[in-house]
Amino acid sequence: MKFTIALFSPAHSPASRRALRFAEAVLANAHSIERIFFYREGVYNASHATVFPQDELDIAEAWTTFVKQHDLDAVVCISAALRRGLLDCNESQRYSRETITVKAPWQLSGLGQLHEAVQQSDRLVCFGDS
Repeated sequence: MKFTIALFSPAHSPASRRALRFAEAVLANAHSIERIFFYREGVYNASHATVFPQDELDIAEAWTTFVKQHDLDAVVCISAALRRGLLDCNESQRYSRETITVKAPWQLSGLGQLHEAVQQSDRLVCFGDS
């Protein structure tokens, strides 16, 4: 079965941890992930600037490691990211900002990427406030 996963909650929320555990279980059970799409507050999971206390799981880093390890397509909604001050190299240059907070493996793209992934998947599973 092919899944698309959409995450609407920030990195510090339980929904983010649940989404990661679900994604791990999908792959562990020989299914595949078409795309992981981070939207609304979920874009904070892709922030390179997020710092967690030492006694907490760094879920943003855990997502980055998971995406890299499995070579997954991980898309961050560009409008939601820009609205929250999250920029990759291209957007940093476009808006003349010095800060880059979104780096590989994350890619900023539009909501159409979620729609496309849903069309190519058997299931869409959403986590957080939709």
